[in-house]
Amino acid sequence: MADIFRTSDGVALNVVDTGPEDAPTTVVLAHGWTSDLRVWDEVVAHLAPHVRVLRYDHRGHGRSAAAPRGSATLPRLSTDLAELIAARVPTGEVVVVGHSMGGMTMMSLAETHPDLVAHLAGAMFISTSAAEMATLTFGLPRPVVKAFMNRRSRSTSRSTTTTAPADDPTTDLVDREPPKASRAQALASLAFLRWLVFGSTFRLVDVRAAADQLARAHKGTVGGLQRDILRNHSRVPALAAYKAVRTQVLVGEADRVTPLEHAHVIARALPDTEFVRYPGAGHMLPYERNREVAARILRLVAKAEGKVPQAVV
Repeated sequence: MADIFRTSDGVALNVVDTGPEDAPTTVVLAHGWTSDLRVWDEVVAHLAPHVRVLRYDHRGHGRSAAAPRGSATLPRLSTDLAELIAARVPTGEVVVVGHSMGGMTMMSLAETHPDLVAHLAGAMFISTSAAEMATLTFGLPRPVVKAFMNRRSRSTSRSTTTTAPADDPTTDLVDREPPKASRAQALASLAFLRWLVFGSTFRLVDVRAAADQLARAHKGTVGGLQRDILRNHSRVPALAAYKAVRTQVLVGEADRVTPLEHAHVIARALPDTEFVRYPGAGHMLPYERNREVAARILRLVAKAEGKVPQAVV
């Protein structure tokens, strides 16, 4: 069921809640930068029907309202996450799963709401990073990457963020239209996106889905988040809050966005974690390895409920 959750600063978030409300464990899914909750569609389809799943669009993504000026930051996203959990999962066990920026949001959560992290039944970090995102070159020459990032930053900085949303909840969610592009531009964008975020095995339908989510994201919000991540995301020490939590770290060995060495940094900070590498996979594990991701989530749920988890191949 889709509905609206309003944050403490008035932003309407698009939320989808599936599974039994009285389930002993709720899985909360946080997507990545320029994605939206649809990135989890295939993963959710493979989860057991008895599992409650709460997924949402970050502010400025999917159908959620744009971030008010100055609020496109990871600490604000972590507060959104904390408020959503407090309001929608007041009782029972909670397992939080974050992909890319969603994982970074979980790291910020350890700083902004450490008591919440201490009570989590499980946490999964998928294709994410704890620091040094500004040093990435994606396998390209550094001057090319620098020029591209500077151009994108100038473009997004010209996009104005919205003011706080109106009080009427029926008008809060948005359906942004993707910008018009020629066929040649669309094909070139798809080819670049496929190269950047997918590994050796991919489905065109997934590449198109990722492109559509990117096109519908609010430019001002994603630009602000990009700047915050590149300038301020350095949270290796924050991972210490997850040492007492059952954790898993998943990464594709062909990930260009948050490469393998970034996952190693997280795993070293969490010595008891389950560290899983997927040969040939890129950044989009919720698409590329959706069955395996779902199976890993079910392992965390089983452990949270005191059951013997099934082995994952």
